Amino acid sequence: MQTENNIKLFLVDDDALFLKSLEIEFLQHADFTIKTFATGELCMDHLSYKYAMNGMETLDKIKAFNPDIPVVMLSSQDKIDVAINCMHHRAFDYVVKSETAFMRLQKIITTVFRYKKMEKTLNWYMERM
Repeated sequence: MQTENNIKLFLVDDDALFLKSLEIEFLQHADFTIKTFATGELCMDHLSYKYAMNGMETLDKIKAFNPDIPVVMLSSQDKIDVAINCMHHRAFDYVVKSETAFMRLQKIITTVFRYKKMEKTLNWYMERM
């Protein structure tokens, strides 16, 4: 059942089979509203932007749109310098595509929501002091 409170999850990947398998896994294991995009351009177009960009540029545009959106980068590149660069661009985390990527993404998303809940609670207390 879709409601306004459902978690909205945008999945972006140029590998259509991997993207579809991620979508299926998330739909089977959680109550998400999922939108899939084959390119960063399509994702950003959905957010009212129109740019031709790679993954890093997509990350930068999302952060420019709203710096509080947690972005997890998923890539087939397993080079540490790529992961570090993503973190410097304020990615929440970086995951290399593999057989365990889905399990890792599940844990990261759980962490994101715990962090956001904790942040919201802290802000509530801070406003009352």
